[in-house]
Amino acid sequence: MHEGSRKAIAAAFVANLGIAIAKFVAFLATGAASMLAESIHSLADTGNQGLLFLGGKRARRAPSESHPFGHGRERYFWAFVVALVLFSLGALFATYEGIEKLVHPHEIESPEWAFGVLTIAIVLESFSLRTAVHEAAKVRGSKSWWQFIRTSKSPELPVVLLEDIGALTGLVFALLGVTTATITDEPAFDAIGSISIGLLLGVIAVLLAIETKSLLMGEGASPDEVDAMTKAIDTSPDVNRLIHLRTEYLGPEDLLVAIKVDFTAAADRQVNTSIDALEARIREAIPHATLIYVEPDEFRPDHDPPKTRA
Repeated sequence: MHEGSRKAIAAAFVANLGIAIAKFVAFLATGAASMLAESIHSLADTGNQGLLFLGGKRARRAPSESHPFGHGRERYFWAFVVALVLFSLGALFATYEGIEKLVHPHEIESPEWAFGVLTIAIVLESFSLRTAVHEAAKVRGSKSWWQFIRTSKSPELPVVLLEDIGALTGLVFALLGVTTATITDEPAFDAIGSISIGLLLGVIAVLLAIETKSLLMGEGASPDEVDAMTKAIDTSPDVNRLIHLRTEYLGPEDLLVAIKVDFTAAADRQVNTSIDALEARIREAIPHATLIYVEPDEFRPDHDPPKTRA
């Protein structure tokens, strides 16, 4: 896990832990359903950051006999747990609490507690989001934010970004629900705020689950990365033709590359040197291509499949 991801996770962890405690105190003072929903939301977010740290630590373990390619996918697994379990549990709880308050209305007491805590939470969550945006901007390049979230091979920053965006939106829903319920003296608006928070968390849960599942199942290199590697191979003086290229991310910074190439006659006579030179060219184009396997072969048009595939 690179430094930017750790910094964003740490900022989100500290902010969410403090916010969760403050929101729960406000719930005890007001009895507002949306405040309880937001308390659980922030507590879940705090647990999320803990799981992301756990995934980063476990991913650094050395390769073993049972996992010869290392444990890089631990980061994908724990990001999937964050998406599927904690977000989903937060969504279900918030929705249930809102429905419960619709069926059994509860008048909000001491709403000034809720207003104060929600305002402070919005400020703290904004700082957390600012940190995540700042760190993500360093690595997203020319991609749009949506493209970055959809295509990033490092799961931590997209998770934190969506968490913080969801948290800020949820705080607005809670503030609107408590404010409207206080002004109209109608607790149903507070319950609607809680249900809105639950639906929001559900949408984020589905989005993150889809993205992290794809990474967990094994994604190949991006089209730009494939083009860079193909160019490096095709321009090698030792290569007649690239027969095929296969790639798969074993972890965010670990790309497996397997290629079959038709070497020139001269290169065939010193194949070990030719393979070493070809691996060096690929790593120069894609530094995180940590594992490269090269199979020398003879190109047969009627037998060999297309030369590139992720």
